[in-house]
Amino acid sequence: MNFKDVTLRAAALVLLTAGGCGDPTPGEDAQFGDLPFEMPAVSRPAIPARTVSVVDFGGVGDGHALNTSAFAAAIDTLSARGGGRVEVPEGVWYTGPIVLKDNIELHLAQNALIVFDNDPSHYPLVETTFEGLNTLRCQSPLSARGAKNVAVTGRGVIDGNGDAWRAVKRDKLTEREWAAKVKSGGVLSDDGNTWYPSESYKFGATTGADQNVSTWAKTREDFERMRDFLRPVMVSLHHCENVLLEGVTFQNSPCWNIHPAMCTNLTVHDITVRCPDYAQNSDGIDIESCRNVVVTDSRFDVGDDGICIKSGKDEAGRKRGIPCENILVDNCVVFHGHGGFVVGSEMSGGVRNVRVSNCTFSGTDVGLRFKSTRGRGGVVENIWIERITMNNILQEPLLFDLFYGGKSASEAFAAGGSAAETDLAPQPVDETTPAFRNIHVKDVWCRGARRAMYFNGLPEMNVEHVTVENTYIRAATGAQLNESSDVVLRNVQVIPESGPALLLNNVKNFTAEGFVCPEGMSTALQVTGSRNRGVVIRSERITAENARLSERALPEVTIE
Repeated sequence: MNFKDVTLRAAALVLLTAGGCGDPTPGEDAQFGDLPFEMPAVSRPAIPARTVSVVDFGGVGDGHALNTSAFAAAIDTLSARGGGRVEVPEGVWYTGPIVLKDNIELHLAQNALIVFDNDPSHYPLVETTFEGLNTLRCQSPLSARGAKNVAVTGRGVIDGNGDAWRAVKRDKLTEREWAAKVKSGGVLSDDGNTWYPSESYKFGATTGADQNVSTWAKTREDFERMRDFLRPVMVSLHHCENVLLEGVTFQNSPCWNIHPAMCTNLTVHDITVRCPDYAQNSDGIDIESCRNVVVTDSRFDVGDDGICIKSGKDEAGRKRGIPCENILVDNCVVFHGHGGFVVGSEMSGGVRNVRVSNCTFSGTDVGLRFKSTRGRGGVVENIWIERITMNNILQEPLLFDLFYGGKSASEAFAAGGSAAETDLAPQPVDETTPAFRNIHVKDVWCRGARRAMYFNGLPEMNVEHVTVENTYIRAATGAQLNESSDVVLRNVQVIPESGPALLLNNVKNFTAEGFVCPEGMSTALQVTGSRNRGVVIRSERITAENARLSERALPEVTIE
C-alpha cells in the first residue's frame, strides 16, 4: 500500500489574513491547493493590541473563588475601549458563564484551567438553536452572539463540568462506575437503566422530545420545569464573523462541545476536544449553517460525532435556508466517537463545497458518515474527500444512510439495521426529500471494520453521483450498496473475512473498474432487487462463475 507523504499536503491551509491573536502558524499564508470550488480567503479576527488580565478585575485562580464578575468586568472594560486580549494566567479559574463581545480575544496561558460552575441556576434559559431547531436551552458556559472578531486562544484547558449535567445509560458504564454514579445522588429511570441528575431532567426526558429538543413545552414556564434537561452547548457562537479557536483544549461539555451557527469566516486550528466515551451528545464540533470555515491540525475524542456539518432540521431548517458551505478540514484526528467526519442528520438547509483531507480516524463507530431521513429535505453536494486513514472502525469506513433513526451506527446495527435491503416502495418526492449527490472519495485506507461500505439511499431519491477510488478496506463483510445511482468504484480493494465482497441492491448506472477482492471466492458479487439498471463490473477477480445474480437482476449486469 503506497501511503502518500502527508507532510507534502496539497491542502496546506486556506489563505488566512494575519491580524492579532498571536503569530500566524506555519502554512497560514499558503493557499489551500487547487480547490474544486471557489472559496474566498478566510480572515482571522483583528484584535486590537491592548491587554488586560482577569486578575486586574479581582479574579482569583484558586479553584474556589467564583470569577464570573471578574471575567465580565474584564471583557466589558476592553469592549468599551474597542477590544483587546483578556489574559487568563496559570491557575484554576472557577466561573459561571463567559460572554465574548466584538474584538475580544480570551487567551489562556500554559497551565490555565477554566472550570465552569455546575449550578444550573447560574445558566438562565435563552433562545438558541439545538439539533437544527429553534428552542430554549440553558445559557452556554462560553458564548458570543452577533459578534465580530472574537477568539479563544492559548495553551490552557476549558472544562465544562459536564458530568454534573448529563444523564448516563447503565450499559455505558462498568458496574463499579454505575454504582458510584447512583450513590452520588440523582434519580433513575423507571426501568432502572438510566441515571438522571435530577427530577427536572427526568421530567424533560420523559415528557416528549424530538431527540433532545422538547416537543411538549410551549411556554417559558414549561421549559423551566425541565431546566436541567436543557443542557447547554459548552461553546456557542451564533451569527458571528471572523472567529478563531486556536491551541486550547475543550473538554467535558454538558452537551455538544463547540457549536458555531450561522457564522462567517471561522478558523479552528490546533485544538483538542475531549469527553468521556459515555457522554451523551458530546459532539466535538458541530458547524451549522456556516460559511467559509477552516478546521486544521486538531484532535477529537468524544462520545458522539467528532467533526459534524449541519444546516437546520426539517421545515425549520428549510425556512432558514442557510446552507453550510465552503468548508475545509485538514490534518485532523478523531479517536472515539460515533463518526469521524459527519454530515447530517440536520442538513435541511443544504451542505455544499466541502473538502476533507489528510485525516485519521481510529476507533470511531463510522469513519465518513453521511446521514439523513425522509422529512429533512435539503441537498448535500459537492463534497471532496481524500487521503483518509482508518483503523478499528466499529461499523463502516464509509456510510450513507438516508434511513437514519436517531441512533449511532452501532446502536442501529444492534437493533437490526435501519432499513430493509430488498424492494422498499418509493414515496413521492417533494421538498421534504433529502438528496446526497456529487461526492468524491479517494485515497482511503482502512484496516478493521464490520462492513466495508454501506450506501442506503431512498428508493425515491437514491444516493447518486458518488465516486470512490484508490481505496483499500479490510472488513468482516463486504461493501453493500442499496438504492444508489451513478456510482463508480475505481481501483477499490475490499478484503472481507466472510460473504461476498460486493453486494448490490437496486443500483443504477453502477460501474466497478479494477475492483479487487480475494482470489477464489465462491461468491464475490451478489446482486438483488428489481430496480437494477446498467451494472458494469470490470474485475479480474469477479467472473460469471462467482457472481450470484437474482433472476430479475441478471439482464442488467455486465461482467467484463
